[in-house]
Amino acid sequence: MTAIGILQMLLFFVLVLLATKPLGAYMARVFNGERTILTRVLRPLERLIYRISGVDEQQDMRWTAYGAALLAFSLVGGLLTYALLRLQGILPFNPQHFSGKDMTPDLSFNTAVSFITNTNWQSYTPESTVSYFSNMMALAMHNWMSAAAGMAVAIAVVRGFARHTVDGLGNFWVDITRAILYVLLPICLIYAVVLVWQGVPQNFSPYVDATTLEGAKQSIPQGPVASQEAIKMLGTNGGGIFNANSAHPYENPTPLSNFFQMFSIFLIPAGLTYTFGKMVGNTRQGWALFAAMSLMFMVGVGICYQAESRGNPGVAKLGVLAEVSDSQPGGNMEGKEVRYGIAATALFATVTTDASCGAVNSMHDSFTPIGGAVPLGNLMCDEVIFGGVGAGLYGMLMYAIVAVFIAGLMVGRTPEYIGKKIEKYEVRMAILAVLILVTNVLLFTALASSLNLPPGKDSVTITDENKQDEPALAASAAKWNHVNNSSPSLYEGATWNNTNNPAAHGFTEILYAYCSATGNNGSAFAGLSANTPYYNLTLGVAILVGRFLMIVPLLAMAGSLARKKIVPTSAGTLATDSGTFVLMLVAVVVLVGALEYFPALALGPIAEHFQMMAGKLF
Repeated sequence: MTAIGILQMLLFFVLVLLATKPLGAYMARVFNGERTILTRVLRPLERLIYRISGVDEQQDMRWTAYGAALLAFSLVGGLLTYALLRLQGILPFNPQHFSGKDMTPDLSFNTAVSFITNTNWQSYTPESTVSYFSNMMALAMHNWMSAAAGMAVAIAVVRGFARHTVDGLGNFWVDITRAILYVLLPICLIYAVVLVWQGVPQNFSPYVDATTLEGAKQSIPQGPVASQEAIKMLGTNGGGIFNANSAHPYENPTPLSNFFQMFSIFLIPAGLTYTFGKMVGNTRQGWALFAAMSLMFMVGVGICYQAESRGNPGVAKLGVLAEVSDSQPGGNMEGKEVRYGIAATALFATVTTDASCGAVNSMHDSFTPIGGAVPLGNLMCDEVIFGGVGAGLYGMLMYAIVAVFIAGLMVGRTPEYIGKKIEKYEVRMAILAVLILVTNVLLFTALASSLNLPPGKDSVTITDENKQDEPALAASAAKWNHVNNSSPSLYEGATWNNTNNPAAHGFTEILYAYCSATGNNGSAFAGLSANTPYYNLTLGVAILVGRFLMIVPLLAMAGSLARKKIVPTSAGTLATDSGTFVLMLVAVVVLVGALEYFPALALGPIAEHFQMMAGKLF
């Protein structure tokens, strides 16, 4: 760890902190229907949209109608995206002549549900699979729509706390329209221009054929990158035009563009905490949520940075310089861009997994076991450490309900939060959402890592399903157990289903994939070859469950809260805007995640860390 690296992280956090209040106050005015600096310009367009689409902006929806509108919106968007991907061969803006054969039915399903849910999991190589038209109309379009939908749900949940003795949570169609017009659009217009200034291309040119200095032929992809990059980061989507994502010099050419991208990921999620405080009439409540998120973020990035800076002790024993010097960065530079270094890489990996943004500027698969455990642990916290646009706020409010319930049990009185009594129904809905997420992750991980499935045959490392070559099987198992110091009793019999790494690391790759899908993040440990019918379908189902089966219980909880009266505070009321509550909220998030996932972590990154310390991993 270096002083400059630590200074980068502190500067990043200070800028996020400074932007939280003005942006949060602005969004509160937007979603309350108040006048803003952009009202004169955008209000006529907003009215025109309502007139064309037949939306009555005065209609107040109950939680059931609000949820039904969200589901219908997502279903139509998913079907349209699936059709565009399958038919891309006959659609325009396709200079590379990609066809529906490049987007198979299972891959198109996975991609469609991924983009409508703000996940942007990409099992394909974008620059060799998807046309410009598909990128813009089938994919980038959902970077706007899914981000706006997440913001709309968060605002609906906030209204559940802010309103009293009413049935309505607002109007879904009005909320997503305002999210796009007043928040996402103006920021992205400026952001895209800044990215072009930094060297990100924005064109519709065919790919460029170049000859390298060695005489080899190379095809250099082009495309409307800047416009998609802006909304991909601001909307915490993460899906890039290039397979290397934000490690690609076209998507992320400079250290300054790298800093802008990290800042934009946290910008709206941080601002929404202040929006929450403004809408419930107590900004200290919003700052309490911001403080809880910030504390977990700072601890995570510190651990990740330290682990990557120390590197692999087994490599250091080989005489490789592990310390920072004038000519060497030291630490673990595998899978990292030299132009960013370890500090900016560790910060980016932490930021992108704290939020539901799958963008990466390095390969998480190449991190040290503890360094890689931080992004994985962030996903296991249900993306509440700032989280995605909207998703982070309503996820943290879910945990706040659990925290005040536990506090109520400790003092022997009915728990209260923001002036509302938290009763059996609200607690049930919050716990239901938590249990759905962890069950989804662990069930699919167990299935994928234990079943002998056809997609895994090409990369089986320690078993022969047909038992046709026992001597070769024994030799292969002995080799892998020696290299990775794995226990035959623990790992024998597993195919690892298309992961090229056996034992603990292979298990971590599978666990990370389903955590990422369920958390609607979209990043991956790249050693897993996920473009198979099994993984495309199961990851797609995990994505849908992680998005909608979490949202529906929280909307139901918000609907119940909106109907309640405000309860006056008393001497026994827990102060939920205090430092004590912040620490309790953090403890609940961490302890719930630990209780849910510790056995899985013990089989993955924890086991791998002890292997590394024993000098068995190189």
